[in-house]
Order: sequence, then C-alpha cells, then structure tokens
Amino acid sequence: MSNRDAMPYDLVIVGAGPAGLSAAIRAKQAAASKGLELSVCVLEKGSEVGAHILSGAVIDPKALDELLPDWREGCPLAETPVTENHHWILTKGKKYEFPHALLPTFMNNKGTYTGSLGNLCRWLAGQAEALGVEIFPGFAAAEVLFNEDGSVKGVATGDMGVERDGTHGPNYQPGLELHAKYTFFAEGVRGHLSKQLIARFDLRKDSEPQVYGIGIKELWDIDPKKHEPGRVIHTQGWPLSDAWGGGFLYHQANNQVALGFVVALSYRNPHLSPFDEMQRWKTHPAIRAILEGGRRVSYGARAINEGGWQAVPKLTFPGGALIGCSAGFVNVPRIKGSHTAMKSGMMAAEAAVEAIASQRQGDELTAYTTAYQSSWVEKELRVVRNTEPFVSKFGGTVGTLLAGATMWAEHLGIRMPFTMGHEPDHTKLWRKEHCWPIEYPKPDGVISFDKLSSVFLSNTNHEENQPVHLTLKDPTVPVSINLPLYDEPAQRYCPAGVYEIVGADTDAPRLQINAQNCVHCKTCDIKDPTQNINWVTPEGGGGPNYPNM
Repeated sequence: MSNRDAMPYDLVIVGAGPAGLSAAIRAKQAAASKGLELSVCVLEKGSEVGAHILSGAVIDPKALDELLPDWREGCPLAETPVTENHHWILTKGKKYEFPHALLPTFMNNKGTYTGSLGNLCRWLAGQAEALGVEIFPGFAAAEVLFNEDGSVKGVATGDMGVERDGTHGPNYQPGLELHAKYTFFAEGVRGHLSKQLIARFDLRKDSEPQVYGIGIKELWDIDPKKHEPGRVIHTQGWPLSDAWGGGFLYHQANNQVALGFVVALSYRNPHLSPFDEMQRWKTHPAIRAILEGGRRVSYGARAINEGGWQAVPKLTFPGGALIGCSAGFVNVPRIKGSHTAMKSGMMAAEAAVEAIASQRQGDELTAYTTAYQSSWVEKELRVVRNTEPFVSKFGGTVGTLLAGATMWAEHLGIRMPFTMGHEPDHTKLWRKEHCWPIEYPKPDGVISFDKLSSVFLSNTNHEENQPVHLTLKDPTVPVSINLPLYDEPAQRYCPAGVYEIVGADTDAPRLQINAQNCVHCKTCDIKDPTQNINWVTPEGGGGPNYPNM
C-alpha cells in the first residue's frame, strides 16, 4: 500500500503547455455543453506555467480560433501579427533572398502572429482556471500509476526533500497520487513518462521512429531604429556543412527579437556543437547588423520533434492518451507545432468527455484517433511527410529541392506514392577518426557567448543536494566507449555544459555531470550513441525559469 495521499479527478493532464491547456479548456467547454460537472487537473513541473516553455515562435492561430474565438481581445499574442516573411540562403559572408513565390502557399505566414509561447501559455492558464481547471505548477509527474487490469490509473508526483544518496532529508514530503478516469500526457518532446508508455504499450509498432532537432534560442533587446515589428526571417546554409538546419529571427513586441538556430540531431560528426554553430551563425554580417548595439536578455534550448506524419505513434492506450509534442505533431517545413499540438489536445478532450458522459472509464479513447485521422492536423502533416527525410538523406541543397518539388506536388493534389522512413538519431554518429575536428571561434562576449554565461540567463536552478536526474544505465560507458570512439559527444551536443570530461589527458578520465545546469532540452536522452543516458524528472520546480520565451 502506498503512503501517499490520493486525489481523484475525471481528467488529469501532465504538462501545462499549449496542448495540455487546450485540452483542459476544451474538456470544460465540452462538459458544460452536456450539463456535466467535470473535474480537471493540470500538473506542471516548472515553477510556474510558462517557465519551461520555449519556442521561436510564429504561431498559426487556427486552433486558437476554434478554442477561444475571442482570443484577440486581451491575449498577448495578438500584439504582433506577422507583416513580412523572408527566407535567406547564407554563405559565409553573403545572403541571398529566396523568392517567396516559389514556396507553396501553405508556407506563407499570412495571418500568423509572433510572440512568446510561454506568455501565451500563461494567458491560456488564466482562461482554464476561469473555467474551474485546477493547475498545480511546481509538481512534476514522476511515475505512471496502473490499475490491476493494466490500464493507466493516473500519475504520482515526485517526492520532495530527497537527498543525493536517496535518503529522506529533513524537509522530506512524499509525492501525491492523482487518480483519473483518463490521463493525458502533454509533457512535450521526449517526455520521460511518455517514453515509458510508448514502450509499455508498444505504441510505435506501426510508426517510424521519432527524429529530432535541437533548437537554441536567445532573446535580444535591439536598437529601436532596427526594429520592425512582425518581420520574420528564416535562414539556411552557412555555417552548417555536413548537417542540416537553419536559423530564425523574429521581430516581436517591445523592440525585442527572438532568434535561434536549429540543428537536426541526425548529424554525423561527433565534434559538432549545436550551441557553437548558433554562436557562429550570429556573426554572419546580415545577422550581426541587426544585433549590434543590442543586448542579450535570455537564453534557452529545447529538442524539437521532426519525424512528422509517419512518426506519430498510436495515440491511445487504456486509460489515457498522448497529446501535443509527446506524440509529435510538428510541421517541420512550416517550423510550427503549437497549432497542431493545441488541436490534438482539443480532440482528445472531446473524446474523453464523450466517454465520461457515457459512463465509460479507463478504456481506449478510439474517438480521438478517429478524429485525428480526419482532421486538418493529419492532412497538414501528410502533405509534408517526405520533407525532413529528403533533406536528412540528401543534404541541404539537393534535399531542399527534392522536398520542395514533393511539397508542391502534394499541394496540387498529386499524392506521392511513397513515404520515406527514419533512422533514430543516436545511430547516425560516425567514429571520431572518420570526421574532421571543428575549430569554433572564441566568443567575443558581445555577439557570441559561452555556455555558462548563457545558462545564467536561463535562470536555471535545481535543489543542489537532490539525486542527479541525468541517470546512466552503465556508469562505465562514457569513458570506456563514448570517449574512445566518439570523443564523448555529450560534451558538445549538450547546450548547457552539463557533461564534462575531467582528466582527459590523464590515465583516469571521468565524466562529470553538472546536473544543476540542465535546461531540460532532452538532447542527451536522444543523441547519446549508446542510449546510456536516461533523463528523469528532477524535483518539481527545478530547471529553467524562462520569463518571456
């Protein structure tokens, strides 16, 4: 028997991102339309709603229009509609404007908005609470609970006050169990509970493996004379060569620009550092010209689902469902996923309310899957399903041309008779002797920066004496395998300086894990070539505290 207290709900949602909050709001709306009293709880591991939310972000309001038609009255996202759309091809010293007319019309950003996804989530949380949704920030769901028949019963939050050695400290408090008729997992990319559920219920049996990118973002206050609200810029090309990805720079409200760089985690060279590629990208004359005279005010990083249509797993299991980026609904060529995540939560909520109204409990919400299969989300993802595989397989230039041709064909109603597959990102690294070292320029402290000063701007904090949440299945692997074969790539793919080889030039090197620095991007869980790193949730409230990301 558990000594934890338990609270019963009709619906428990893990994660207060756009998918989780949209599900909570739609559940309350749907229940009210049936005259049904519905108890809904949302757990959020961040210290507040939005604290762990990071996105570019240019947001298609399609789902928001369906969820809350009057959202433009008071929502911070409405401040900055997109007014210009540019796509730059970069070489080392020049830029070339790609003609927007050559892109399919669905790639146009007309009618979209740019702003902070974290602030949008804070606003959505207010809308949810006004409907009676209970939101608990600072409580991390650490364990999935199961009924005797194997169906999901709910979740338990992590214990608080556990010491580094696993003993109970003076402030120890056991976690809380939340039992539900249905539990939604909206943890975001590579959610640690979602990963367990995918394995337990074999949800990937009929789908391709998910593949990822890492997005590294900064927020800058720039010279007001250079600021053009609503201007959106995307780049591809330099500085990447044997990897693919690109940059973004969005002119948002209050003389700020959100800028960042995405590197697909299918890259082969273990010497590559996504963080340093981003810093180098900012030194391009076209980017530097916008930033000079400005000031960097925030930093963060997050993995991104890039598998698309063919990598969406089975969405349901007895007692629950995957929604948002826990399932993976990002439209990669559009560089958008918030609208599809929100719609997935809404569809799942409608299915759950219908089941509860019919006095069902704990079964599979097959109506959610049916709704997805006939939705605009499925259609949108299917059209672009071969884009990421083409670029990953053939590189930035040839792959982009092939991807563009297939997108145009699909857009014009010519269905491609094939769907390309994926290979897991961790299988793609080459051994270090087969790759060239990369010499990155030293940061100048004006345009480019180091990792530690960057992490400082993410406001990251963890209780120092808690158990390390970056766990190793075999602690000998980093030095015995990853170091001699790949020069331990965790030192470079981590954008926060968490992993460090100490004593590399001695006979006894060791891996040091600076877990305090972790910004919860999940890249290590994804890219580690031996899949030896398992990210688990730290104590609730730990991690970054993004103010406006």
